[in-house]
Amino acid sequence: MTVGLAIPCFIDAFFPEVGIASLELLERLGVDVTYPQGQTCCGQPMANNGVQAAARGTEAHFVDLFAGFDAVVMPSGSCVHHLRSHFDAIPQTDRVRHLRANTYELVEYLHDVLQVDNFPWAEFPHKVGLHNSCGTLRSLRHASMSELGETPFSKPLDLLLKVSGIEFVMPARPDECCGFGGTFSVAEDAVSGRMGLDKVRDHAAAGAEYIVSADTSCLMHQQGCAKRAGVPLRFIHIAQILNGARA
Repeated sequence: MTVGLAIPCFIDAFFPEVGIASLELLERLGVDVTYPQGQTCCGQPMANNGVQAAARGTEAHFVDLFAGFDAVVMPSGSCVHHLRSHFDAIPQTDRVRHLRANTYELVEYLHDVLQVDNFPWAEFPHKVGLHNSCGTLRSLRHASMSELGETPFSKPLDLLLKVSGIEFVMPARPDECCGFGGTFSVAEDAVSGRMGLDKVRDHAAAGAEYIVSADTSCLMHQQGCAKRAGVPLRFIHIAQILNGARA
């Protein structure tokens, strides 16, 4: 199976280390993975702002780059959700339908497709709080939702439990939104900032040294809130831990 690695534009611009860790991790696991040059954006920002037609060019370019792969993996739940549910600024050809049906978020791909049961190179001897973004939780079903009262499960936790030395702490309100919410953090910046501060204080009160998440956008928001408030937390993407980061 050939796999194309799609790195979201904000990760490429601000957190290239997450893209590198994603690539290295897939290679460690024996995946035939390629990073196509010339990547830009999947079109999600335009769709989020109600100008779906403006995403036509970026969506068409994305299809040209990735439709030839058996699967596409992205370390971003919101981008994958856009591909699956809102990628319709262009005609829905067989190539587009194939792409939409075979694009996976990184945790999904590791947990559901590869069914990885061991990361022998990974060790992370720290107390960690796990953050599930609203999008991965409710759109991609990374984990159970407390408001549904369903049997608990967590795909990222299943993977992280295979890492040596890691210790998890539980915040009082684990499913609460951190306030990023795409353009919500711009349109409602005061509310967003307070929600982010509440979230990082909740993790700190539980004893976390690090907050780990599959969504860099949430980590970026929380990192800014923690820095401004002087909350002593560090932040790391799940791909970095699974790839063997120690700190």
